[in-house]
Amino acid sequence: MTPQQIELVQKTFAQVKPIAGDAAALFYARLFELDPSLRALFRKDMAVQGQMLMAMIGSAVASLRDLPRVVPVLRDMGARHAGYGVRDEHYATVGSALLWTLERGLGDAFTPEVSQAWAAAYAILSQTMIEGSRQAVAV
Repeated sequence: MTPQQIELVQKTFAQVKPIAGDAAALFYARLFELDPSLRALFRKDMAVQGQMLMAMIGSAVASLRDLPRVVPVLRDMGARHAGYGVRDEHYATVGSALLWTLERGLGDAFTPEVSQAWAAAYAILSQTMIEGSRQAVAV
């Protein structure tokens, strides 16, 4: 990711924070619309799950300038998600739901540059989680 992309992701996530609850609800609605089978992976209260999602995204976004620090956390999270039944192909669906949610939440601020920046960020974060899930399976 370029420094400009990191700045765009961090700036736009700051715009999402005030609507975090609504954004999380939109995200999960879209995720389950794209792949209804994923609903079975979520056993917690969805409001709590949404809070956890937004906190995790916020932490990852804040760490984009220091990725080596967050890589072990992401790999561990990927390993845990594999234990919940998350498969590699689910990450593409999550990415699609995330970008769709950001587009709706940011409106006109969701420019092509913002979309590309978020796609780049998600690619790095999801690939790191996938690496963690594969390491967990290999053990």
